[in-house]
Amino acid sequence: MVTDSTNVFRERSTHHRFRQLLGDCQSRPAVSMGIIYPCDRPSLHGALEAAALGLIDPTLFGPADRLNEVAAELGRSLEGIAIHPSPTAASAVMDAASAAANGKVRALMKGDLHTAEMMHLLLSRPAHMRTGKRMSHAFAIDVPGYAHPLIISDGALSVRPSLEEKRAICQNAIELAVAIGIHHPRVAILAAVETVHASMPATVEAAALGKMAERGQISGAAVDGPLALDAAISPAAAEKKRLAPTVAGRANVLIVPDLEAGNLLAKELVLLADGIAAGVVIGGAVPIALTSRSDGAAARVASAALAVLLATQVAASTGPQC
Repeated sequence: MVTDSTNVFRERSTHHRFRQLLGDCQSRPAVSMGIIYPCDRPSLHGALEAAALGLIDPTLFGPADRLNEVAAELGRSLEGIAIHPSPTAASAVMDAASAAANGKVRALMKGDLHTAEMMHLLLSRPAHMRTGKRMSHAFAIDVPGYAHPLIISDGALSVRPSLEEKRAICQNAIELAVAIGIHHPRVAILAAVETVHASMPATVEAAALGKMAERGQISGAAVDGPLALDAAISPAAAEKKRLAPTVAGRANVLIVPDLEAGNLLAKELVLLADGIAAGVVIGGAVPIALTSRSDGAAARVASAALAVLLATQVAASTGPQC
């Protein structure tokens, strides 16, 4: 149950999936999380709310004077919260990455800086965030009008992914689905139509990904494509198009053709369908909660929760952390 220590989801009773997500996280120990440059009210507020819920044990990376000034604007105190005095956004990124590499934090969270700026630094060799896996971003979206939990990838990191990059994006999204309790992920590879056309590369790559799943190159989920959005999520549309219901009509993971499509789709669901979108980067040394600078506290807390579940999953698979 969500405690009374925050009103972040008050009056959002329709978002029962994220309430359940928070409840799952609250049954686990708080995860140490580095908050990268939370020097504006939304990012600091989100981190403090996640801490108040017992999801994270935060370390703030940024200029201490500015952090305390923002906390005062929020009517909050930073007493008892660790602050690493990083004077600039760039130094905050690298200091937080160092803390992750040294095992001092098990997850990271973006604050008041551009995604491209942060990820450029985190992907650099000195950050030590790269593993043998491709890093990708996924949105987990609680859409009250849809019958299933929904993951969209990649809408923030991979601009024009190749076929091999899409394979990695798909596998990472499956890992996230399992972490949040989707035991049988159904992955739809999106395109404009369900038939394959050489003039529409997204359909060709979607078909290839479906075949790769058949041959074990993508595992842990049912995968189908190409599927148009209506065929992926509408049972009526899938039936009219005579598509097998293994994935069609009830997908809970949507793999988009490129970043623009994923970003637009996620924001449409938030702005037009009352969705709450949580974002996380998967495949790095630690999970990274990554939200839009316009996101409110609910999306930031939910993003922290995603990172907590992924960090817990990593700890369970690798043994005790330092």
